[in-house]
Amino acid sequence: MLAGPHPRSGLDARERTAVVVEDDPDVRDLLEAVLSQAGFATRTAASGREGVELVRTFDPLVTTLDVGLPDIDGFEVCRRIRTVSDTYVVMLTARTDEIDALMGLDAGADDYQTKPFRPRELRARIEAMLRRPRHGVLPAGGGAAGAAAADGLVVNVAARTVAVDGTEVHLTRSEFDLLGALVDAPGRAIPKDALVRVLWGDEYDTGTLVTDQDRRSVEVHLTNLRRKLGDDAASPRWIRTVRGVGYRFDQPS
Repeated sequence: MLAGPHPRSGLDARERTAVVVEDDPDVRDLLEAVLSQAGFATRTAASGREGVELVRTFDPLVTTLDVGLPDIDGFEVCRRIRTVSDTYVVMLTARTDEIDALMGLDAGADDYQTKPFRPRELRARIEAMLRRPRHGVLPAGGGAAGAAAADGLVVNVAARTVAVDGTEVHLTRSEFDLLGALVDAPGRAIPKDALVRVLWGDEYDTGTLVTDQDRRSVEVHLTNLRRKLGDDAASPRWIRTVRGVGYRFDQPS
């Protein structure tokens, strides 16, 4: 099922395009309404395979993804989406088990919401994601303007690319934002709650309570980030865990 106008070429078209992958027609209609009110041209799919094809075709800025789909589950859909797009992925499920949230984030999702969700909160979280990138990363260790460099790690802020020892590393938007926040404050421990708000967006932080699940989300993103960078948590090259606090970016001398 398709909704909204045909795709237009160019960045502006992508910035206002969203894909909804949801098999429940009532929830699908609600998500379409929320995104349309936010100014998106919305495309919808009732199955995982159709959703992957829509993402491949329209390269949306935002994708909402149900976990319980009739053909392939949302975790596998997210993994397939990550091979073709860096779209923001918000996973939605009626299941409240923490393991589901962690599996979603591990598959490459940027955020995870349980059903029933509050439309205003969902829209606020999506709007927060749209404000990325927010953090300007200052040169670390003599990098070129607009880049950070430290012990083989090069972060190009303008291009939003990362390389380790000359090899490019693909990060999700959330992983890049967390890395940017850490690199922006070398040597300083950043609390998990502050990193949660990095993912939410500065303007979204209006006294919202940070939950244990939010903190676990940061932990999962950092685990994925370290794995992609080849950074061993037991003997870190760049990102060190500060027990009881959060994480610190160590810049080797």
